[in-house]
Amino acid sequence: MKKVFNRTLLPTLLGLFFLLFSTSFYGQEEAAAEASAEVAEATAAGGDPAKGKQLFNQNCAACHALNRKMTGPALANVETRLSEEEGLDKEWLYAWIKNSAGMIASGDAYANKIYNEYNQAAMTAFPTLSNADIDNILAYTAAPPPAPVTPPPGTEVAVAAGGSSGISNEIILGALALVFGLLVVMLVLVNQTLRRIAEANGVVLEKAKAEKRIPIWKAFAQNQFLVLVSVIFLLLGSAYFAYGWMMQVGVDQGYAPVQPIHYSHKIHAGDNKIECKYCHSSARVSKHSGIPALNVCMNCLKSIYEYKGNPEGPSAEDLANGYTNEFYTGEIKKLYKAVGWDEENQQYTGEAQPVEWVRIHNLPDFAYFNHSQHVTVAGVECQTCHGPVEEMEIMYQHAPLTMGWCINCHRETNVKVEGNEYYEAIHAELSKKYGVTELTAAMMGGLECGKCHY
Repeated sequence: MKKVFNRTLLPTLLGLFFLLFSTSFYGQEEAAAEASAEVAEATAAGGDPAKGKQLFNQNCAACHALNRKMTGPALANVETRLSEEEGLDKEWLYAWIKNSAGMIASGDAYANKIYNEYNQAAMTAFPTLSNADIDNILAYTAAPPPAPVTPPPGTEVAVAAGGSSGISNEIILGALALVFGLLVVMLVLVNQTLRRIAEANGVVLEKAKAEKRIPIWKAFAQNQFLVLVSVIFLLLGSAYFAYGWMMQVGVDQGYAPVQPIHYSHKIHAGDNKIECKYCHSSARVSKHSGIPALNVCMNCLKSIYEYKGNPEGPSAEDLANGYTNEFYTGEIKKLYKAVGWDEENQQYTGEAQPVEWVRIHNLPDFAYFNHSQHVTVAGVECQTCHGPVEEMEIMYQHAPLTMGWCINCHRETNVKVEGNEYYEAIHAELSKKYGVTELTAAMMGGLECGKCHY
């Protein structure tokens, strides 16, 4: 009897699917409505926390934090605290934020108290901020910290896979494995069927008897010409690989030592887009690029006392390597200890400790390299020699830094003559001599031994 497909099954499955979809959809709508209601409630109360956060980061974050003292006091619930403890209203905050110096000069008691408490460091005036802007900032300082976002169950795999289709890599690999298994089963069945057909037709399948042959090693040994050629090739190949190995002696390409304080070029040069020469400023005017003083680090890290990372959280690779927010925050504390910075009182204690950095790029003593000649005069980018530093979590030696590598660069790099009268005059004369429009560093004398070896 022919089986008939159950007609009620398909509508039932479709109904369950749409029920689940609608539940999820209306749940999202409900959450969005709740969030909109919270924003509306905050706005009605006198400010928008979202706009206030942006204004706070632009104007206040350099000196203030919400829950700790920095250059200035902590600002969490500052409006409520001033109202309850000091009896000051919002009008006082308007006047203080717009013109703190005027408040101090007027003899205001609390203004002078704050001024003296924080070592008479005058607060920057913000006359361009309107009362509405200040209301938004105060709303942000009064808003509770956002709850951590946790993905719903069943979505971790899709997020980790980095796709938005909802189909994980495990499902795709499982489907491919199933298809491969079916193909193997089909090949086995086809082989069995063909054998049965051959047996039914009287075809006998026999393995061909292998003829007795001379072993290949005996045949090789008896051929003197082949032995001689093989020995010559073996000697030449050995000499080639021995030479290649000896040429790598003293080449430290890929060298990535562990530093006493972890410094991520990926975060600083990549995510925050800090220019290399901001820290390595001596590269512009000196032979050496130099290691930046820790005070250069403290220019930023006085205010950045805690690493918060990306809003989406650490990547799977960072978690595997232990690069969590807590890890980076701990490295900042190491820096504070090295420079003798009292985080609580926001001042230096004078008890500094030296940091023994491990040098990464180290040329031999007989080789001379001038950073300023390449960086300032030639306009060579740092990445040309040091590689994609904006992608390096741990700094390593990207290039081999051998003499051959430097010579090839001089042969391939054209000289920049714009704005340099000295090079313009020489460039014009040598261009006529060589019959070219652009000169390489090699044509300008970049291959002379005395340029790099004195």
